[in-house]
Order: sequence, then C-alpha cells, then structure tokens
Amino acid sequence: MAEILQTPYGTQDFLPKEAAEKRKIENRLMKLFSSAGYEEVVTPTMEFLETLTMSTGRAVEKDLFKMFDLSNRTLALHHEMTTPIARLAVSRLKNFPLPLKLSYNTSVFRFRRNQPGRQCEFYQAGVELLGISNAAADAEIIFLAAQSLKISELKKFKISLGQVEFATGLMEENNLSVEVRQKIKTAIESHNIVELEKVVDALDLEKNSADALKKIPRLQGGVEILETARKISNNKKSHRALDNLAEIYKLLEVYGVADKIIFDLGLIRDFDYYTGMVFEAYAPSVGYSLAGGGRYDKMLKDFGFDCPATGFALGIERILSARQLQGTAEDVRAKDIYLSYGEGKIFSAIKKASELRAAGKVVEISLTAQNKSDAEKTKVEKGYKELIYLEV
Repeated sequence: MAEILQTPYGTQDFLPKEAAEKRKIENRLMKLFSSAGYEEVVTPTMEFLETLTMSTGRAVEKDLFKMFDLSNRTLALHHEMTTPIARLAVSRLKNFPLPLKLSYNTSVFRFRRNQPGRQCEFYQAGVELLGISNAAADAEIIFLAAQSLKISELKKFKISLGQVEFATGLMEENNLSVEVRQKIKTAIESHNIVELEKVVDALDLEKNSADALKKIPRLQGGVEILETARKISNNKKSHRALDNLAEIYKLLEVYGVADKIIFDLGLIRDFDYYTGMVFEAYAPSVGYSLAGGGRYDKMLKDFGFDCPATGFALGIERILSARQLQGTAEDVRAKDIYLSYGEGKIFSAIKKASELRAAGKVVEISLTAQNKSDAEKTKVEKGYKELIYLEV
C-alpha cells in the first residue's frame, strides 16, 4: 500500500498553494510572450522516436521514455520542445509568413538522476523565433528571457552570454582534428580546466595559440572582455562572433537589460546543436540555470526546411525554487469568502454565492448547515478572509 501512494521516480505533486503559485507564474509568462507577438502552440506529449532524434542522432535516446504504438512503431515522450516545434513548423506552418513567433508551456520528460533542479518530469515555458538570422532576433529572445525572470519577481539574476563560433574559430585556426575538438569541447563544457590544459599541452602548437585555447573558459566579464578575446584570436570566424555579441549587447542596452549581462565565451552548450549566440540565466544561491537558449540555424534543415531559428526555455520548478530561496514565494490563492448558513437556508446561500461570484469574488459554500461558531472555525481552517453567515 505504501508504494502505490508514492509518485514515480523523478516526479512530484503540487499541493494547492504550490499549484496556485505555479499557475500564476505560467500565466504571467504566457501574457509576456503574447505581448511580443508570440502565439501559443500545443504539440502531442509523445512523438515518433525518429522525430525526436532527427537532429541529435541516437545520442539522446538513452534519456527518453519510450513506448510502442499499435503498429509497433517506437514513440517517446518529448524531452524538450524545440524539436516538436520544428516538426510542427515544417509540417503545418511552412506556408505561414516568416518570421514565425511561437510560444509554449508544457511538461517535458527526460530520464536522469533525481537531484535539485533536475527531475524526470518537469515543466517548461519558452519561445521559438523562426525565419530571422540577425542580432535583433537574438536580442529579442534574450530580452524576453530577462523579462521572464523579472515578472517572476526574482530580485537578483544574471544572464551569461556566449557565442559558440568564437571557440570554433580558434580550433579551426589551429587545424585541430574532430577528435581533439570534441575533447576540448567536453573539457570546456564540464569546466575541467585541468583536462583542457592537458589536451592542449599534448598538441604541437605555438605558445600563443595554446594559451588562447586555454583561456577560453576564463573569458568572462563585462563588455570589455570582447576586446580581450579579439586580441587572442586571429581568424574571421571568431571576430564575427565577437562582432555579433557586441551588436546584440547594444540592442540589449536599448531594451534596458544590459546590466543583467555577463559575457562568458566559455559558455558553448552544444557545438553540434547551437550555431551562434548562447545564453544561460542564473540567480544567487541557486545551483543550476533557470533558463537557457540560443541560435540553432541547422535544426530545421534536418527536417527539410532550411530556416534560421533562435529561442529559449525556462524551467518552471526552477523559477519556483529560486523564488523561495529569494523570499518572494507567497500564497497566491484567492480565498475571499466562506459562506455558511443555518438549517433551511441552502437556497438563499446558493443565490447569495452566485451574486458574489458574479461580482468577482471567490466564494465557497458550506455543503451542510452549520452553527455560526462552527462556520467561523471552518473559515479560519480553510484560510478565507471573510465569513458570511445566513441566520435561520
């Protein structure tokens, strides 16, 4: 009996107070996205396995929850929303005018170790911008991410902004093999400075070139770090990446969120997926990112539609945890009136409740007659602000 009362591994219940706070944040986010012209779409919870692994190959398969349909085809619960939206854009929205601005709010599923900020079922909200490949599109995405955290009432947060082409340019500049590039990428992604230096030291590179590769994870700071990075790179790809970041930053200054930006050229996320700017949002005392995204211009091409794209997603549970840590969590349930009555007053109570609800009040009617003392006790136990009691 104890086992059937537990939730499956990596999942959780939301009690009334938690569910109300979650819904409040989600509603604010969807209103924000809509205000910027992003229209909500809803895709199936499950997709064909081939769809979800189209752009990533089978590497992601181990993290998917899989099942079979009646035709014995393999299905999987979606583990993120960018791929399903790419499939939707190509199959159903291909003739819609570009740019496509789409938003979503849903649960996603990914098998992984259950630890703070990482569950097997979790909730995401986000946007995808398809059809535009410029700094203005990227700046809009970053601005919406910043605004999402602001309207979630987080007091402090920062957005780390990088550009994957900077590191790619440095590696191409030194004619590194695919195998070596993968080792360097893995070391940078895992923040393993010791391993990075070990890999680079094993290469036959000039000191300046070797030092430049080793410095990638340390290129963090304000806008001045872009000039520092320019001095250690000698290729057009890296310089274009820095120019792109500088242009995005100027736009973010106009948006009024540049003070939230920290440049991090060691932030590369996934070389095989992202093609330009990438970012992650963090808050003090929270040991995981709250939001992340970037430019992914190659994904839709895998579905037969050569179209640039950029976007971001944020974790709803992570936002709720950050609110709690920063002291902004609150009981947002509207509990205005508890309406009770003595014997024979149920009809009058129903009419009164209907009038109050029509006026916008949240009203719970007692479903049995009570004396006034018991009604007052119930009102307190349930957390209502006011008692209306109809006497016999």
